[in-house]
Amino acid sequence: MSAETAAPCRHAGSPPEAVIKATTNLIKALSEDDDYLRKHGISADEYIHALPAAIERLRGQSAAKNDNRRQFLTDLLKALLAANLISEIGYPKYAEDTIYRLSVPELGDVAIIQKGCPDGEHSSSQWTVPDWAVETYLWWLCPSTKHQPGTHIAKGVNRLKHRFFETTDGVNDRRIIDGVVFHNEMCGTSTRPCPKQARGIEIAGNLVPPPCLYVFPQPASNCEEWNWTGTRELKFPRLLLSLFGIQASETSLFTGHVGLQRKGALSRINISSGYGPGKSTTLRT
Repeated sequence: MSAETAAPCRHAGSPPEAVIKATTNLIKALSEDDDYLRKHGISADEYIHALPAAIERLRGQSAAKNDNRRQFLTDLLKALLAANLISEIGYPKYAEDTIYRLSVPELGDVAIIQKGCPDGEHSSSQWTVPDWAVETYLWWLCPSTKHQPGTHIAKGVNRLKHRFFETTDGVNDRRIIDGVVFHNEMCGTSTRPCPKQARGIEIAGNLVPPPCLYVFPQPASNCEEWNWTGTRELKFPRLLLSLFGIQASETSLFTGHVGLQRKGALSRINISSGYGPGKSTTLRT
């Protein structure tokens, strides 16, 4: 079973691995084309020595786009506030973890931990659940087309699995997150078409589809499986999806879940995502 099935969407026109490898080889081969390099005013030696710095600069320019991703999340949270679904937004403080504190009537404070692509260790392993949070979610703002969305999510869940079992086994006493969200400004665009687009709403001038939200299991000892069939219920998913006109009776149809199993040294993962009546996609490993 392909990891792509962890999410209902696919990137459109993502370059195949063979093309990526060919492009990488081309970049390397340029150092041997003296005539071409001279036409651009540099020598082969200068090219070789400048290449690492040039790549870092390109990566930095890409990272600068993080402001756009943050704005996307901020605009969505402001939409929750404007709809009176939350009463206040506590914004991240400079030089601290990017955590939004949402005050939710009749629930309490919900933590949204902003992260990048889930396959990176920083985005999946380096986080702390705030003491004040009633429910806590990792929000993956991932613009990468290196992998399909489901593959990104599967990689992130595999990293989260280790944190979960460490907590369950008492190796550490750190609280675990309650769910993960995979959603950014690419969702619903021609690059990442969304099968939930018909339920999209306008936010800051853009048509935004409902997010992919996965309820994570709750640690418990003396068990062999946790949330395997998606029985755990949380309150924030219903609130978040209601922003998109999804009724409480429909919440389960548009919510995903992560289930874990472990027998001895072997462990399994069940990632399921619903995207409408009778529509779901599942990855089991």
